[in-house]
Amino acid sequence: MGFPQTRMRRLRATDSLRALVRETTLEPGHLIYPLFICPGQSIRREISSMPGVFNLSIDEALREAEEAASLGIGGLLLFGLPESKDEQGSGGYDQNGIVQQALRALKQSAAAKQLVLIADVCLCEYTSHGHCGIVAETSRGFEVENDSSVDLLARTAASLAQAGADIVAPSDMMDVRVAAIRKALDTAACANTPILSYASKFASAFYGPFREAADSAPQFGDRKTYQMDGANLREAMREIDLDLEEGADMILMKPAMPYLDVIRAARQRVDVPIGAYQVSGEYSMLIAAFEKGWLDRDRAILESLLGIRRAGADFIATYFAKEAAKLLGA
Repeated sequence: MGFPQTRMRRLRATDSLRALVRETTLEPGHLIYPLFICPGQSIRREISSMPGVFNLSIDEALREAEEAASLGIGGLLLFGLPESKDEQGSGGYDQNGIVQQALRALKQSAAAKQLVLIADVCLCEYTSHGHCGIVAETSRGFEVENDSSVDLLARTAASLAQAGADIVAPSDMMDVRVAAIRKALDTAACANTPILSYASKFASAFYGPFREAADSAPQFGDRKTYQMDGANLREAMREIDLDLEEGADMILMKPAMPYLDVIRAARQRVDVPIGAYQVSGEYSMLIAAFEKGWLDRDRAILESLLGIRRAGADFIATYFAKEAAKLLGA
């Protein structure tokens, strides 16, 4: 029936009515807080392109974990900045690597035990050239080799799981890496460690600030031969299907805001848990608008995250996790 019998505004009249009929919810437990771990003690070094985000020594990361747990945040996503780099990215699979050290320390923390510890699996932070795998010279110039890179990624995942990661999250976009990681985990007596695959990670301009945060900018070329073309939705669905066939337990979409249609399509296609990453460029873009006074900070933070949830994400990795959790608990 139409107006005046049907009046859509009736259910918007009060806060309590709006809450009663709200279709999408956002809670602190839906949020994952990324941390960038660096060597040293008492280090809290702000990232210039990401105000409010820091490179943290392990002792400082423990303090962040305690606060995140107290706010009811769902988990942490860990990235590492090694003391040195090489062409093989050996810091990624070193049993005494920076993230491995952090995982062991976090596992000793009572507060951190309330959090799901997710370890990013990639080589870009650890390679001297900044690419996500092994680089070799071919007739077309320097290229990232797929199969040799997969071997090292699987080794990295097993090392992180043995150090205490609750979830390993390959973000490299090499072909068949999920199957190799699943085999490596099973062989390493980590058969119960889930794989959260960055199943459709797009070659995006929105990663710029992250490359400062993780010191992972490519020293030559770009990542378009292994990360996805932003124009391709159907290809993203193929990537998701293949990763699930190979043994992924969950999938992650990255970036979030420019690819909400991909999150929605994935949600309609599969019934596994889906995460989305509100990446560095999305964060920095909003921060810049806040600093200019162009957007209401509190409302825009929650609205941006609610939109990602509404598109279909079960959980969201976001640099706003602590701030959003405080707003939600207010």
